[in-house]
Amino acid sequence: MRAPHPMPRLEAAPEGPAEPSPLPYCPVCASAPERISWRQRPGRPVMLVFDPCGHRYTSPAPPVLAVTPPPPEPLSR
Repeated sequence: MRAPHPMPRLEAAPEGPAEPSPLPYCPVCASAPERISWRQRPGRPVMLVFDPCGHRYTSPAPPVLAVTPPPPEPLSR
């Protein structure tokens, strides 16, 4: 039986320079994270965990989250 929804073909990403990360760098090792997890309990500081390096950072203030639009696509000729 066929799948009810067609699956798109996966293609390799074009090779080229990596785009800058919108996430802040890890304050411990200065690497660009793939993901930042955070947790805050009442009356306690915010705990940030940087992946994949796994370093933890405690901040007295909650993180400022911002959504930025994707970069414009180049014009085709």
